[in-house]
Amino acid sequence: MTLPQVRDAGDSMLLVEFEPVVDRAVNARVRAVAAALRERGMPGVREVRATLRSVAVDYDPLRLDRSAVVTAVEGALAASPRVEPGRLIEIPVAYGGEHGPDLEEVAARSGMDARAVVHAHADHEYHAFMVGFMPGFSYLGPVPEAIIAPRRATPRLRVPGGSVGIADSLTGVYPRACPGGWALLGRTHVPMFDLSSGCVVRSGDRVRFVPLDPNDRPDEFPVPPSVPFLEAEDPAATVIRPGLLTTVQDAGRWGHQGSGVPVGGALDALALAAANAAIGNAPEAAVLEATLPGLDLRLDRECTVVVSGADLGAELDGAPMVLGEPATAGAGARLRLTERRAGTRAYVALAGGLSVPVVLGSRSTELGAGFGGYEGRALRAGDRLAVERVTPSPASPSPPRSTLRQALSATSSGVRLRVLAGPHDEWFTAAALAELERTRFLVTPNSNRVGYRLQGDVPLTRAVAGEMISDATVIGGLQVPHDGQPILLMADRQVTGGYPIIATVITADLPVAGQLAPGDWVRFAVCGRSEALAALRATVGR
Repeated sequence: MTLPQVRDAGDSMLLVEFEPVVDRAVNARVRAVAAALRERGMPGVREVRATLRSVAVDYDPLRLDRSAVVTAVEGALAASPRVEPGRLIEIPVAYGGEHGPDLEEVAARSGMDARAVVHAHADHEYHAFMVGFMPGFSYLGPVPEAIIAPRRATPRLRVPGGSVGIADSLTGVYPRACPGGWALLGRTHVPMFDLSSGCVVRSGDRVRFVPLDPNDRPDEFPVPPSVPFLEAEDPAATVIRPGLLTTVQDAGRWGHQGSGVPVGGALDALALAAANAAIGNAPEAAVLEATLPGLDLRLDRECTVVVSGADLGAELDGAPMVLGEPATAGAGARLRLTERRAGTRAYVALAGGLSVPVVLGSRSTELGAGFGGYEGRALRAGDRLAVERVTPSPASPSPPRSTLRQALSATSSGVRLRVLAGPHDEWFTAAALAELERTRFLVTPNSNRVGYRLQGDVPLTRAVAGEMISDATVIGGLQVPHDGQPILLMADRQVTGGYPIIATVITADLPVAGQLAPGDWVRFAVCGRSEALAALRATVGR
């Protein structure tokens, strides 16, 4: 086994890459190194996760020097513990028919009949290489060579939850309804992810699929995970109109990417921090993230409120509000966001912080999986919001408003974002990075909290035409699909992805990226690590 390669993925993640193969021995080594790093419990390390053939180490570069992380990785490579064999998990499957619409096509491609395909798929023990794509989605393999099938040329817009599919040498179960391009053989009624116990199938487990009798097919299939949610009896605020998209967000949830759960949280972390600091809330307090104008909020009792981030024409009972400055609102007052002047996302904080259930360590809304925040969804008219019954701390004497205003000025129509090259440099031609810097990209309408799809005049050219083995993704990563048009990954990104990343936006510029909207333009400038860290220190005032 060759020595792994340590790469930087932006300024706050290291990627330890082993051989580029889907192999049980390589994956066992990956999991062992990840386990050894977790055992060290290094302050400043946010999360360690294992993928098919790499270990991703997310860390805070202001608390932990990169060299210390590299030293820890070297120690883990030299003395990684033995990883215990995984559990054997059996998953019942209803094959074919409406539950497996691609079974006959896979059979025809394989030169077999449908029963033989079912037998080949079920009469096999699979290894769980990693969990990614979405919470609870385990990549299982290898699939028997006789039934290997490519991804669909055109992905389905909706794959039912519980669907069992294959793609190339891998198989897996979709935990919930979503778009997808795998060939579907059947469906199971077993929920693959639970908020209390996590993933049914974890990395390193062994899996067997058990065909159900055709006359004994289940009627119930997985539903999105949920937690009890009690509507506020004594609300601090009521949503009159939610605007385009308003969700509850905080600083995000670290520690669960290994189960496929995105970090999430506010797209503009600087604006979140400014709002909570100005009003005396704890840094982890939850606020509203409002995308573009339209929010109309009635404050049902006297409270202190602040708006930060985008200038969306915030008004309190018709009087203009000053961004970042707390205001006292009486019972019945109306807070409205009236027009877009600069930026895209405004953050509305109430003294004490919004009171919603803590799910996996965070109050942030995970829209893709439908949990966290307010019932796991965007706010609607009539939703009633409570605040934590705590005594606010004294307001910060100097919330980071100057940097915030600079960001807003830059994002009125477009912005320049600094990036660090990589981590997948070898997948691109020598000219691609230069083209990235020369091109002015447009943020397309097909953009959201998961990522911005960008459009440039000249596609970024790859040096490698094949498919990349799915790997860890990073917030701010610029994935490049085969069409050469990059996707800027944002807070709700999938934790793994199969497109190479040409460059990664530095942490200091992520809040600026968070203020972009469809129709805005963006340029990229390659910088060095020292510039990235200096910018981050300046942003947070260290």
